[in-house]
Order: sequence, then structure tokens, then C-alpha cells
Amino acid sequence: MEITHPFHEEHPLVLVAEQSNECLKAYCDGCGELLSTPCFTCIHCNYHLHKQCAEAPLQIPNHPIHPKHSDTGFFLRQRPYLDDHWVNGCALCKKKRNMFFYECYSCYFFLDIKCAHLSSSYKFSQLSKYDIHKHPLTFIESHMAIDVLKNFNCLWCHEPLTYDIYFCSECPSFIAHKKCLNELPTKINHPSHHIHPLFLNYSYCNHFCNLCQKEHSRHFYCCSLCHFNIKLECALLRSIIEDKRSHQHPFSLLWKQGSFICDACDTEGNYISYICLKCYIVVHKKCISLLRIIKFSRHDHCIFHKYFLETQELTKKDCKICFKKVKLDRGSYSCGKPGCNYVVHVNCVLENEKLYEVIEDEKQYEELYEKSIQSSVIRVIEVNEAGEATKIEHFIHQHCLVLADKMEEEIDRKCDGCMLSISTLFYYCAECPFFLHKTCAELPKIKRHWFRQWNAILDFEGFLACSLCRQHCNGFFYRIKGWKICIRCAKVADIIECEGHQHFLFFDFKCKEKCNGCGNKCWFGAFRCGECRFVLDFGCLTLPQSALHKIDEHILNITYDDDKKQSWCDICEQERDPSLWYYSCSICDTSAHPKCVLGKFPFLKDGSTFSSNKHNHHHDLKFFKKVEGYPECSYCGKLCHEEILKCKESTCDYILHCKCLDY
Repeated sequence: MEITHPFHEEHPLVLVAEQSNECLKAYCDGCGELLSTPCFTCIHCNYHLHKQCAEAPLQIPNHPIHPKHSDTGFFLRQRPYLDDHWVNGCALCKKKRNMFFYECYSCYFFLDIKCAHLSSSYKFSQLSKYDIHKHPLTFIESHMAIDVLKNFNCLWCHEPLTYDIYFCSECPSFIAHKKCLNELPTKINHPSHHIHPLFLNYSYCNHFCNLCQKEHSRHFYCCSLCHFNIKLECALLRSIIEDKRSHQHPFSLLWKQGSFICDACDTEGNYISYICLKCYIVVHKKCISLLRIIKFSRHDHCIFHKYFLETQELTKKDCKICFKKVKLDRGSYSCGKPGCNYVVHVNCVLENEKLYEVIEDEKQYEELYEKSIQSSVIRVIEVNEAGEATKIEHFIHQHCLVLADKMEEEIDRKCDGCMLSISTLFYYCAECPFFLHKTCAELPKIKRHWFRQWNAILDFEGFLACSLCRQHCNGFFYRIKGWKICIRCAKVADIIECEGHQHFLFFDFKCKEKCNGCGNKCWFGAFRCGECRFVLDFGCLTLPQSALHKIDEHILNITYDDDKKQSWCDICEQERDPSLWYYSCSICDTSAHPKCVLGKFPFLKDGSTFSSNKHNHHHDLKFFKKVEGYPECSYCGKLCHEEILKCKESTCDYILHCKCLDY
């Protein structure tokens, strides 16, 4: 039995009815759980769905947890796209989990697929407004433990949520027993403010909580004499918290009138702290349940949270994300593999939840990870004495490929994977003009890329724009959810050495500085130097080191600085900023802008098609680097010398300069 799922239309999904240890060591792409039968699986790209997830309705008319828009309903969405800041956590379990979810048609209200299924048996009712909180509260009537909320406790009595409860779908921390909210005391004595009692108060205006340092409104406890306020969630804290998943001993509440440094994350805290009386570790309340093991996208191994590191465990003491010092006597995440000195700050590694996943069992994870890595080489046909594959069958090409170390003809051949010139060992097709660098041919079909903690799937497209370098190109791409990453960018590590700079560079997702190579602002992060203000974007980092152009008989090399006060481009004859990168010939003293040397589309092959939705012509256009004669551009009227777009229809003589293309 086969089905086509709307979230995976490129290949059919095949039903697997019987348990198999080999084929089921994977996770469901719908709910994120370990795969079990019956399920549907794609044999081409390691995509799997439980039968229940595959058959989940694409629309549901309404849900009792969200009566505000009961007339519009919900629609099913894939796991959140990269940088989809509009997707909040699930309204019921309060988590932003890597799974299918339902979204309201009218607002940003979300319910993940597991909660939507589990909550179908609950009795919900929504109050128009419960006066204790700024948002409407939902009432859940339950006479048994609520599985979805089993990790939460009542904000007031801190007991498990086994009775009727109120919860706020918009505030992650507001969940309480009905009984507790109905019987709030009007006056309390609080250890954070010994000199006066605190009284229950109410205000529509925002007030500042002196304990958690956050704003709040509606009901709160305050001392009007001292202008001391605390919100309800902070008014009654648990005296003892135990979470053996993170630490073997319980933590006891410790009130500090001043600030303290948390031993778990090495950042400052105020008032509320918890102490382990056996280890004498003082931590934030939120750090009691820090994730013990995670898989971070920018490191090959699992990393572990530790409260301190012994000196011999580490040769370097810099965080591999921000490159600032890591204190060995404070909490951090580090690699457990012998000889690996990878270490990062807690807040650096947990800042972006798209870059890590929680690991329950390290050994099981590594087995599943190794299973998920698939080679692009379908079959090795011949090998040489050194063990190198000299003849292979590659999944991207219909003919066999043969290994070679030099071209028979003196032609500037391009690799069909990365679109760069062939200069090292490569595979070629004896039946058609198809070439691959050996390194491109050996790229895994499915891998984990450091840019995100999701599977990257290798694909071959006729024409796409890379999401990182923004170049339009042919060749291999890695697909990571909504992003498409060209091979040139996919090969770049997150920490690099660059010939144009004396220090190493690391990728910073938050960097918004101007690129030192081209002068453009980096909107989506960039590689930056930890020692100085040097910044590079993917576009400049992946520029070819050398290029040919008719203006010079020699090879032009990328050049990083110019000591001249005023410089000119020898191709366009316009002024050139001497502080930006350029191509030059040291023999002839030729210099030119990179865009003038490479052209507008340096990584496109002749014949690449621009569909009609990318320009103002009613037919598709084809790209050509060179043109016969000097035809007239249909847009600007000037003669075309090179890099043109020509109408695909033989009966239409529409021609366009690439620089006239309107995007």
C-alpha cells in the first residue's frame, strides 16, 4: 500500500505493517517519537510517519481549548520552519516541539498533534474572564492524572495536576488547581520581605516583580510601604525541588537578599535561589531542571551538562559559540568523548532551540544517527589498489561515473555538483558531459548540518537560489526544511580559517554587521572574528579563489586589501572601494569588482530556465553566458555582449540583459 502525503509530495510513502529492527530504527517525522508499526516510510529519503500521524486530518473544525475562533477551525502544519518566529509553543503542553501541529486560521494559536489527540477526551470550558489573571483562563475537568500536563505542578500549592484545573493558553507558567485559585489568602508573610506582611492586590497596570525581575498585571502581593511587589507565581515557592534527571540530590529553597552567581549556568540571579546541601551548589530555580544531555547541531557528539570541569579534561577554555572564557568551576556543557575538548556556555548553547535536541539515551541516539546517514554512492563497481572507488553508480546520475585526475582537453569544465572548476580528482560520465569532484560525489545523501538540528537531504535541481549565499545556481543542494543550501555553503564549517584574515572566524546567528568582503549588511547572521570587528557573509566566503575573464590573459585571484587610496575597476571602469575584496592579476596590475569578473550568475549553466513568474515576460527564459552576434536587449535597447536571457519559445525573439532582469 502506498500513499502520497501533502508534506512529502516528492516520493510516495509505503506502508510497513510488521516490526523490523533494521527499518524501524528511526523517528516519526510527524510526532517525533521512535517509529513503530504500522507506519509509512519513504525508501528514498528516510522520511517516516506513524500510520496515525499520516492519517491525521488536515483540518479540524474547532477545538474546545480555543473557542474564540470556533467558527474558523485549525489546519495541520509541518514542523516549524527555520526562523519561524511566529510559531509559538503548544497552548496545552506549553512546549515548542519538533512535530506536526494545528494552527488556527484566524490567529497565532497552536496545538501540537500529540496534544490535539490526547486532549480529545478532556472536558473543557472557557471562562470569559477569570479576575485573577490578565488572560481568559480555560477550565479542564479531570478526575484522573492529565498525561499532557504531567510535568507541571500547580503554581500555588506545587502539587501534581490531578484535579480540576485552570490554565492560561498564552502564559507558559500559569497553571493552577481550581481550589487553589478560589481560596487565595488576602495576606501572607513572605521570606523575601520580613519587615512587613504582603497583601493581595489588583491592578490593570503592569508592575515589576522584585523576585523574578519581570512585569506582571492583575492580582499580585505587595507591600505598599516599601513598594515591594511579587506576582502570584513567585509568592509561594516550593521549599524542596528534586529532579534526578539533572542532579542526584534535592535542592532546597534559599532566600538571598542580594545577587548571586548560579553554579549551573554562570550568570547572575536575585532573591530566589536553590541550594544542594550535599554539593553546596547554588542555582536559579529554572536551572534545577537543566537538560542533562543534548545534541547540538554545531558539534558531532552529544554534550553533557556539568557543574564543574576538572583541568585535565580540557586544553582550551573558550566557549565554542561566543569564544569568551568558560569558568571551569561553573556549569557548562562539554563533550564526553575522550580527547574532545568541546565546551560551551549553558546560555549560549540553549539560546536557540532550533539548534539542539534533548537526548534521553546517548547510545541509542548514536545508533539511530549512524543509521540515518546515507551515502550518495549507490554501488561501487571498481576499486584500485589503494582502495579508491574508480567506477561508481551515483544516485543523482543515470550512467556510471569513472574516476580521473586530469582533463583530456584543456577546457574549463565545471563540477555539476558545486559549479566550480574541476581542478582535483573527479568523476566523469563516459556517455554524457557530467562531472563531479570526488569530494562532491562522496557527500552523504542525508546528513546533519550545523546550521540546524534537522536532517539535510541532498537533491539535484535545475535552478535554485541558495538560502545562505543568495546566489542563483545549478547543481547539488541540501534541503533543510524550508531552506535550500548549495554545496559550496554546505561544505563550510561553523568555525573556519580565512586567507583574507589573520584570526579564525566563527558563525554568529545574531551578527547584523556589514560584511568586510562586499560591504553589504548581514541580516541572517555571519562569520565574525572574536578578536576584532571583521565580518564575512556566506556570499563572500564561498567566492571562487580564482577566475578567468577576457580582460586579462592570466588567472585573476581574489584579493583582500588594497593600499591605494582610490581604485578603479578595469571592467566597468567605475570607482572601486579599496577596502572591499576584488579580483586582480599581479602581473598585469588588473583589478576588478567580483561581480564584474564573475557576472550576475556565475554558478548557472547555459540553458538554465527562468520561469515566467521571475520576470516580466510571458514565456520562460533561458540563460546563456555568451551570445552570437550583438542582439539588442528588449528592455534597455542596448547591444548584448554576454550573459543574456533568451525566450524559450523559438517563435519569440525576446532577449534581456541579465542586469536588466527585474526581481
